[in-house]
Amino acid sequence: MKLGILSFAHLHAESYAHQLKTLPDVEFIGIADDDRARGERFANAYDVPFFESYEALLAEKPDGVIICSENARHRPLVELAAAAGVHAMCEKPLATTLEDGQAMLEACQRAGVILMTAFPMRFSAPILEVKSLIDQGALGKILAVNSVNQGQMPKRYRDWFVDKELAGGGSVFDHTVHLADVLRWYLDAEVVEVYAQTNRIMHRDEVEVETGGLLLVTFENGTFASIDCSWSRPMNYPTWGGLALDLIGEKGVVNVDAFSQNLTAYHQTDPPAWLPWLSDPDRAMVSEFMAAIREARTPRVTGYDGYKAMEVALAAYRSAELGRPVSLPLN
Repeated sequence: MKLGILSFAHLHAESYAHQLKTLPDVEFIGIADDDRARGERFANAYDVPFFESYEALLAEKPDGVIICSENARHRPLVELAAAAGVHAMCEKPLATTLEDGQAMLEACQRAGVILMTAFPMRFSAPILEVKSLIDQGALGKILAVNSVNQGQMPKRYRDWFVDKELAGGGSVFDHTVHLADVLRWYLDAEVVEVYAQTNRIMHRDEVEVETGGLLLVTFENGTFASIDCSWSRPMNYPTWGGLALDLIGEKGVVNVDAFSQNLTAYHQTDPPAWLPWLSDPDRAMVSEFMAAIREARTPRVTGYDGYKAMEVALAAYRSAELGRPVSLPLN
């Protein structure tokens, strides 16, 4: 299977490139990037060709591409791939506006190609174990959920993450979508109301986007959930952050931490670092993208899933601006 990467703007592109180099039955055909220096650097690092344009890579007729551009630039790359008849897995959040998200879904539907959203938590071993418990009815009806996706302020990794025009916002846009997707999947229900507050208490002098956020979310089945999406981890924390949920059901309570299975490595000069020893969700996610292409089927995570998670984040911004709950779907 021939796969390529369009843009190395997103730091997750490095993990995906590693997967394409090490998974069996994959030909990693190369990298295209509108930032030539960045593209050539990573093409050299992974020993693959560099394409000077996205069109040039697509002209090689790959089976699929992974899109890792800045959030606001997802739409044109998805539309290019669709026009070329190439399947796409797109980094999250799917887009920064409802209009762009809808256009991406429609372009792929018209072209008959797969659009998958990069939500690796759907492939996390601990998260999957709890999904199995829910589906078996072991918890009964889920009454409430407390969830966190806290992280470091990502400017240290890529400057564009704190550029509102390119990223779509700050911590709310960056971290809400993972949990919104996991909750929709766990509950098999849509969000009908969002109330949110945001602030810039942390890193106030470094960035102009929000760095803290708390969402209170109501689902159509009556389940109530909170989402802490703040960039609240200190810069010397052993890892970028984490994702965890406390689920309160009629029959019991479950606490799940997607990143708890790790070893702590200590260095003479650098801060401690967590080394995960559990299965790699990125690897499982890329494998699912390949399987969906090979089997001509809908992937386990779709573009529509990405759209609905993005909608929750956009509702949070609207709620924070208005100072009141906002109903979904948005219009």
